[in-house]
Amino acid sequence: MRRFIVTCSVAAIALGGTTACATKKMVRQRVGEVNDKVETLSQSLEETQQRTRANEGRIGEVDQRAQAANQRAEKAGQRADEAYAAADKVNARAEAIETASKRLVYEVVLSEDKGNFKFGKATVPDESVAEIDQLVEQLKANPNGAFIEIEGHTDNVGPKDVNYKLGLERAENVKRYLYEHHQVPLHKINVISYGEEKPIAPNKTKAGRAQNRRVVIKVLA
Repeated sequence: MRRFIVTCSVAAIALGGTTACATKKMVRQRVGEVNDKVETLSQSLEETQQRTRANEGRIGEVDQRAQAANQRAEKAGQRADEAYAAADKVNARAEAIETASKRLVYEVVLSEDKGNFKFGKATVPDESVAEIDQLVEQLKANPNGAFIEIEGHTDNVGPKDVNYKLGLERAENVKRYLYEHHQVPLHKINVISYGEEKPIAPNKTKAGRAQNRRVVIKVLA
């Protein structure tokens, strides 16, 4: 019985030693595998970082080129704005000289107090047609009149933008009548709206507002 127990103990020790050795070997293998994977991942990470740095460099170059292009575009836009401003000044000066050189030959005022343009209306009334026809006869008799300016005016009732549009429509309708019925060349007619900005009478009274609702036709030479 004692011999059997000793034999079993020796066998257990032998088996235990074998298991321990096998376990250490497996651990070393696993550690080696893990180290290989870590090294592979490290290499992959380094390559990724290198590609990222290269991409960042290219992106930086693109950004620099884009910024340079934007700066060039801004400078070009500034030069264009300066050129437009200079052209506007030249045009304004030319228009001022041209206007100053023109002489008023005569003018006709078509206002509601004479039976012309009614409140809120832009259609040329019959009373205005007669006066326009008379103006054309004067033009024919006095060929020195080379240019016509038509001003549209309103009273101060209603919004300013609406009055401006109404004044412009009144002036445009007179221009259209001159062209369609008397063949006055369009390039010799200028139209402008002052809306309610230039009253000739107080807008506080009905009679004053009627005078302000008008179209002024100026013949210039």
